[in-house]
Amino acid sequence: MATALIRDLYNIKPEHKGGVITIGNFDGVHIGHNVLINKLKERAKALHTHSIVMTFEPQPLEYFAREKGVARLTRWREKFCALAETGVDYVLVVRFNQKLADLSATDFVKNILVDQLAVEHVLVGDDFHFGHNREGNFEFLERAGKDAGFTVENISSVLVDGERVSSTRIRQALAQGNHDLLHLLGHPYTMMGRVVHGDKLGRALGFPTANIHLHRPITPVQGIYIVRMHGIENHGLPGVANVGIRPTIGGTRSLLEVYLFNFDRDIYGQYVSVEFCQKLRAEERYENLELLKEAIARDAEQARVYFEGRGEL
Repeated sequence: MATALIRDLYNIKPEHKGGVITIGNFDGVHIGHNVLINKLKERAKALHTHSIVMTFEPQPLEYFAREKGVARLTRWREKFCALAETGVDYVLVVRFNQKLADLSATDFVKNILVDQLAVEHVLVGDDFHFGHNREGNFEFLERAGKDAGFTVENISSVLVDGERVSSTRIRQALAQGNHDLLHLLGHPYTMMGRVVHGDKLGRALGFPTANIHLHRPITPVQGIYIVRMHGIENHGLPGVANVGIRPTIGGTRSLLEVYLFNFDRDIYGQYVSVEFCQKLRAEERYENLELLKEAIARDAEQARVYFEGRGEL
């Protein structure tokens, strides 16, 4: 069965009750998350019930940071797609608001896990905290489970090079321009979105771009990148991309612009995935458009050399 989405607690139905559940942000859906979800599915199968991943929108850190914001690895649609690929039965997305933030750990267990979901088994990571002021932890949950009639299990963090794999670690790597993240993510870093109409500046400069709104206030990547675009052909299309505000023309809103090599088709409205292969440099402001054009040409040439070396051009 395909992964089904449960939109908030008020949409919980009788068939959703009695499952095996895990709870967290799952930003990036990295290899640590996958270990946890695979164990979740194993437990559900052994108990002859269904598996549920509970996550939150906005993410709690986003909610509390407010004006600071958080550089999300995955916006909501990307996260759901990644969770669906794991084969979990249900994804329950809960709106994180002040009411939920104020909910004590005791009430979280009673009101949500017991009364609404009637969970049979709860599986969490070893760093799991929940409830008001993060007062609940694994030991608290274990005691509550004994009283309420559900079992609890924790999974140790996945370590790579002696360090815990986490969304924070992956964000830091991306911020430093390190895109060799297969060992942490289990897949290349990508961003998804719909191709939209832009101001056609790239076309005027001789480098027509596919423009994609990022739908997040802060991006984990910024600058010029070698990329592949997926979703148009049955293979990745090579190109070069800019993620930024385009300071040369006084831009203020972050945008993903992708120039594809040897490509001239109308793809407006198509939903695509952009794979970030390597960072070339930071975004810069140029004194005029001619200097900008020259910089784009240099970036494109570097990207061509990269793909030619891999036999993709």
